[in-house]
Amino acid sequence: MPILRGKIKGGQVVLDRPADLPDDTDVIITPGLPACVDNEPMTPDEIARVLALMDMTQPFDLTDAERAAWEAEQAATKAREKAQFIEYAERLRGMWDDPVPPR
Repeated sequence: MPILRGKIKGGQVVLDRPADLPDDTDVIITPGLPACVDNEPMTPDEIARVLALMDMTQPFDLTDAERAAWEAEQAATKAREKAQFIEYAERLRGMWDDPVPPR
Protein backbone atom coordinates (compact mmCIF):
# COMPACT_ATOMS: atom_id res chain seq x y z
CA MET A 1 0.00 0.00 0.00
CA PRO A 2 1.45 3.39 -0.89
CA ILE A 3 2.19 5.95 1.79
CA LEU A 4 -0.27 8.83 1.82
CA ARG A 5 0.84 12.38 2.50
CA GLY A 6 -1.13 15.33 3.72
CA LYS A 7 -1.38 18.15 6.22
CA ILE A 8 -3.53 18.92 9.24
CA LYS A 9 -5.93 21.79 8.50
CA GLY A 10 -8.56 22.82 11.00
CA GLY A 11 -7.96 19.65 13.01
CA GLN A 12 -8.60 17.43 10.00
CA VAL A 13 -6.20 15.46 7.82
CA VAL A 14 -6.20 16.81 4.26
CA LEU A 15 -4.43 14.47 1.85
CA ASP A 16 -2.29 15.74 -1.02
CA ARG A 17 -4.17 13.39 -3.36
CA PRO A 18 -7.31 11.27 -3.06
CA ALA A 19 -6.92 8.01 -1.17
CA ASP A 20 -8.13 4.86 -2.89
CA LEU A 21 -9.45 3.39 0.36
CA PRO A 22 -12.98 2.28 1.22
CA ASP A 23 -14.99 4.23 3.78
CA ASP A 24 -14.40 3.27 7.42
CA THR A 25 -10.86 2.06 6.70
CA ASP A 26 -8.75 2.37 9.87
CA VAL A 27 -5.60 4.44 9.42
CA ILE A 28 -2.66 5.44 11.59
CA ILE A 29 -1.36 9.00 11.42
CA THR A 30 2.30 9.55 12.32
CA PRO A 31 3.05 13.28 12.57
CA GLY A 32 6.35 14.79 11.56
CA LEU A 33 7.91 11.72 10.02
CA PRO A 34 8.59 12.35 6.36
CA ALA A 35 8.50 9.29 4.15
CA CYS A 36 10.08 8.55 0.83
CA VAL A 37 7.24 8.04 -1.63
CA ASP A 38 7.89 6.37 -4.97
CA ASN A 39 11.66 6.69 -4.38
CA GLU A 40 11.45 10.48 -4.61
CA PRO A 41 14.32 12.30 -2.92
CA MET A 42 13.49 14.15 0.28
CA THR A 43 12.92 17.88 0.00
CA PRO A 44 15.17 20.26 1.96
CA ASP A 45 12.24 20.87 4.35
CA GLU A 46 11.85 17.13 4.97
CA ILE A 47 15.58 16.78 5.58
CA ALA A 48 15.48 19.67 8.07
CA ARG A 49 12.56 18.04 9.93
CA VAL A 50 14.35 14.69 10.12
CA LEU A 51 17.51 16.35 11.43
CA ALA A 52 15.47 18.27 14.02
CA LEU A 53 13.85 15.02 15.19
CA MET A 54 17.28 13.37 15.38
CA ASP A 55 18.55 16.26 17.52
CA MET A 56 15.69 15.64 19.97
CA THR A 57 16.74 12.00 20.49
CA GLN A 58 17.95 11.34 24.01
CA PRO A 59 21.02 9.15 24.57
CA PHE A 60 20.37 5.66 25.88
CA ASP A 61 22.51 4.99 28.93
CA LEU A 62 22.48 1.76 30.93
CA THR A 63 23.04 1.65 34.66
CA ASP A 64 25.86 -0.60 35.88
CA ALA A 65 23.29 -3.21 36.98
CA GLU A 66 21.51 -3.08 33.59
CA ARG A 67 24.81 -3.36 31.73
CA ALA A 68 25.86 -6.37 33.89
CA ALA A 69 22.50 -8.08 33.27
CA TRP A 70 22.76 -7.44 29.52
CA GLU A 71 26.34 -8.78 29.38
CA ALA A 72 25.30 -11.89 31.36
CA GLU A 73 22.41 -12.50 28.95
CA GLN A 74 24.74 -12.10 25.96
CA ALA A 75 27.25 -14.55 27.48
CA ALA A 76 24.48 -17.09 28.15
CA THR A 77 23.22 -16.78 24.59
CA LYS A 78 26.73 -17.23 23.20
CA ALA A 79 27.33 -20.32 25.35
CA ARG A 80 23.99 -21.85 24.28
CA GLU A 81 24.71 -21.20 20.59
CA LYS A 82 28.21 -22.69 20.88
CA ALA A 83 26.80 -25.78 22.59
CA GLN A 84 24.25 -26.28 19.80
CA PHE A 85 26.63 -25.52 16.93
CA ILE A 86 27.63 -29.14 16.19
CA GLU A 87 23.96 -30.21 16.08
CA TYR A 88 23.12 -27.39 13.64
CA ALA A 89 26.18 -28.12 11.51
CA GLU A 90 25.29 -31.83 11.26
CA ARG A 91 21.73 -30.96 10.29
CA LEU A 92 23.05 -28.68 7.52
CA ARG A 93 25.54 -31.31 6.36
CA GLY A 94 22.69 -33.82 6.12
CA MET A 95 20.80 -31.47 3.84
CA TRP A 96 23.66 -31.61 1.31
CA ASP A 97 24.38 -35.33 1.72
CA ASP A 98 20.73 -36.37 1.32
CA PRO A 99 19.90 -36.90 -2.37
CA VAL A 100 16.28 -35.83 -1.83
CA PRO A 101 15.96 -32.57 0.13
CA PRO A 102 13.39 -32.52 2.95
CA ARG A 103 10.06 -30.87 2.18
